[in-house]
Amino acid sequence: MAEMQTAICFIDHQEHMLIDGRYLKDLEPATRNLIKADHPGAKVTDFICDHDLLKYQLMRVDGMVRSDVKQGQKINRRLTRAMQSDDYDIVDVNENLEKTLTMGQRVSDAVARFGGSWGFIGIFTFVLIAWMCVNGAGLFGIRFDPFPFILLNLALSCIAAIQAPIIMMSQNRAADRDRMNSENDYHVNLKSEHELRILHAKLDNLTQNQLPHTLEIQKLEIEILGQIRNELDELHRNHPDEFTENNEDSVKTRSDDSSAK
Repeated sequence: MAEMQTAICFIDHQEHMLIDGRYLKDLEPATRNLIKADHPGAKVTDFICDHDLLKYQLMRVDGMVRSDVKQGQKINRRLTRAMQSDDYDIVDVNENLEKTLTMGQRVSDAVARFGGSWGFIGIFTFVLIAWMCVNGAGLFGIRFDPFPFILLNLALSCIAAIQAPIIMMSQNRAADRDRMNSENDYHVNLKSEHELRILHAKLDNLTQNQLPHTLEIQKLEIEILGQIRNELDELHRNHPDEFTENNEDSVKTRSDDSSAK
């Protein structure tokens, strides 16, 4: 069997088999930078044993977890501030307008409601027909406005002249209501857009940072478990008697427990 190749770890300065360590050039850049931070003179051709490498891999995992948690907390704080922002209160339009109503405005609203109803059309039609029948046919011997009904035309013109500005006053109130509703909608949309931007940032952080970090952490965990397994195998090779005794004690203990049960 060919002799296993060995190398000297530049940290503990002990000789190890190549399968029990790695060269710096084979490591991820982030892990290699952590090692160079503690050992500035390290070269990419230097060898590091699994035992010493384990420390920096755990540091790498801890750094990624801390970074993800910190970024997540930062985004959550922004989202919380946005949701708790009370720089604008939504106005109850109907309540606000009811509080500011004057007598003239109430009258204008009533006139506008009545002038735009079928009841007004029916009454107005009845009055016109009655007026023309009384003055045209001479019913009851009364003709105070003979044909062509000049007085009726004058009355209709006066009613139209008075009704138009009253209806315009009511329309102005409707315009105020629409304006206040538009302001409410604008501020609600502005706040919703701000919250959506933060949620998009949170999703971007999840897909671009946290998910890749999670995969990298799983990869490091597999490597760490492999290194631990190699160290256990090495201990088993170096101290086989102790492992045999421990296994026999473990089997005996389980047997005694089973008998007791």
